[in-house]
Amino acid sequence: MDRKHNPAITHLAMQLRHNMTKEERHLWYDFLRDYPVKFTRQKVMGKYIADFYSPKAKVVLEIDGSQHYIEIGIEKDTERTAYLEQFGVVVVRIANNQVNNNFQGVCLFIQMIVNERINASEAKS
Repeated sequence: MDRKHNPAITHLAMQLRHNMTKEERHLWYDFLRDYPVKFTRQKVMGKYIADFYSPKAKVVLEIDGSQHYIEIGIEKDTERTAYLEQFGVVVVRIANNQVNNNFQGVCLFIQMIVNERINASEAKS
């Protein structure tokens, strides 16, 4: 397994933070930025950059546009998810259209996943 931090792509993560998609910006500024469980944006994880990451909940949120739903996108995402899961995280994929059309439902879904992950982690302790 690769090291979690990869300085070779840190500059790209910074660029992505400054150039978030409309859906990423909406989710960040209207929910995740002030969420009680800390999330970071554009987190370097080995050879990939996760859209959003919560170290406490060990959750990666990926906000996916239409290119993720064609054959090559699905293949790449399957590989990416398997890679990220090596770091002990769960990868949650949310479609752009869900952020745009069902924002409150997306927020409730994220809250449910985060709570499940934290409760499961605490139960193991």
